[in-house]
Amino acid sequence: MIDFLVIGGGIAGVSAAARLSELGSVTLLEREEALAFHASGRSAAMFEETYGKPSTIALNQASKDWHLNVNLSRNHPRGMMLLGKDGGEEEFSRDLVAMKMRRLTRSEALELLPILNTDTVPHLGYHEDAWDVDTDGAIQRFVKMLRSNGGDIVTRAEVSKIAKTGHGWRLSAGGTDYEARQIVNAAGAWADQLALLAGVQPLGLQPLRRSMARVAAPDGFDVSEWPMLFGPGERWYAKPDAGALLISPADETPVAPMDAWADDITLAEGIARYEDHVTKPVHRMIANWAGLRTFTPDRCLAIGPSEQSGFWWCAGQGGYGFQTAPAAGQLLADLAGGRQGELDAATIADVSPQRFG
Repeated sequence: MIDFLVIGGGIAGVSAAARLSELGSVTLLEREEALAFHASGRSAAMFEETYGKPSTIALNQASKDWHLNVNLSRNHPRGMMLLGKDGGEEEFSRDLVAMKMRRLTRSEALELLPILNTDTVPHLGYHEDAWDVDTDGAIQRFVKMLRSNGGDIVTRAEVSKIAKTGHGWRLSAGGTDYEARQIVNAAGAWADQLALLAGVQPLGLQPLRRSMARVAAPDGFDVSEWPMLFGPGERWYAKPDAGALLISPADETPVAPMDAWADDITLAEGIARYEDHVTKPVHRMIANWAGLRTFTPDRCLAIGPSEQSGFWWCAGQGGYGFQTAPAAGQLLADLAGGRQGELDAATIADVSPQRFG
């Protein structure tokens, strides 16, 4: 019998499986043919410590050392710039404080972003403490940890049946039956559906579509050292990516769990918002895609036990999956192992699935 059966091969499931492999035998099941197929394969790939609710920020902080020194994000500084127009001073100031940014002069901002339109963007904020995340490297580091502890990974294993037994759980996936003492639900956008299959109360998770365009860099500019750009209230953002730019309208369209795709009109709106802040228009889209950011009703993560003994949640990562994964997986393992971890009691309570009754 397997000690822990982890369902979901995104960053949430892979990090949880890696940490749990120090406690016992682990098998990870992924419905697709590869890990990180959905949301985890479509990340903006940033570590920003101050991004999210207080409990999310606590998880970010507890994950910081792993990102900088294990996943080597320290080697990829990015920085973040907040761009505000007249009329939105209140929202700009709120974000400036929340994200612990300092104000920039226009000349300072132009050094960082030479195509900034200083005539239309008078409010500028910045901080250095944001880094690119090697998302594939993060997945592979957790996979290596899992396998080094004897863990297994099974792809093309969509779960079709879950039943409680006297010793744990019996599960059917991809034509194979499994027996496990405990189940970890890290199924992302499908996590509530999986809970219902197991007879566990769902959390009210909502997948939200987020669209992304990859566009050619402005002619004559090397964008590799430009910071990530944000509009106040996160109405759009842009980020350098392998010689091009990623631009998102930061949309959050409620959808059913699916393999998401971008909406053309939504992408056009996002590109227009970006163009309102710069002097060089977008001439060519290289590619586009969409991913699902799945949130709990209060937009905090759900990490911990359900009301059913042996059924654990590691879900509701929203847009914070890679940022929080090192600490989130460790928290789950600490709870499962009955150990005192690094996080404080308030944070643990804020992410407990049992807060939903």
